[in-house]
Amino acid sequence: MISEGDPVPKYSANDSNGEIVKSTDFKGKKHVIYFYPKDFTPGCTTEADEFSRDYKKFQKLEIEIIGISPDDVESHKKFCDKMGIPYLLLADTEKEISKKFGVWGKKKFMGREYMGVNRSTFLVNEKGKIFKIYPKVKPAGHSKEVLEDFANVN
Repeated sequence: MISEGDPVPKYSANDSNGEIVKSTDFKGKKHVIYFYPKDFTPGCTTEADEFSRDYKKFQKLEIEIIGISPDDVESHKKFCDKMGIPYLLLADTEKEISKKFGVWGKKKFMGREYMGVNRSTFLVNEKGKIFKIYPKVKPAGHSKEVLEDFANVN
């Protein structure tokens, strides 16, 4: 896992419309990068819903939101359409971005071990430095927590 104070790793991926998005597109902008395991699952739906609900508050503070999961562009498109997600979702089908951020790893569920994305969030300042990391996110209330942490930094 990368550390607070580190620069954002360079990446590029397709968004839900198939457009290429690069880490350099956010140069000089505050942003949230959150990693989640899978579209349409309960925790991921809760997290996406809360970020969508608070999106105008993030916009007011000039903070971009980027959600990243191993799902493909088509899945993200359906998720955005069904959930009314107004921010970017990036398809990390090869898990390259997840590995760069250190969120791809072993998980346990009902006694079974498997590889997957560990739900994590990274807050990034205008200088492209990560100033806060949430390594184990609980979806309910997370958006509010992120807003408060951005407010406390500025």
